[in-house]
Amino acid sequence: MPQTTVFTVTGMTCGHCVAAVESEVGALPGVRGAHADLATGRLEVTSDAPVDPAAVAAAVEEAGYEVAS
Repeated sequence: MPQTTVFTVTGMTCGHCVAAVESEVGALPGVRGAHADLATGRLEVTSDAPVDPAAVAAAVEEAGYEVAS
């Protein structure tokens, strides 16, 4: 059964930012989908198994942003 994990991303300022984060996180193994909200910085990651927070943070950083701690 899919599960959803929520993260907070800082630094996103436009739709391109959101698309970049969703693309990088969505490419992680086991991730079914990633949805980022520009206004709140909320990133919902849907996956088949628990996601590795470090892997999500690395993918967000690859896109040029940070996961708030």
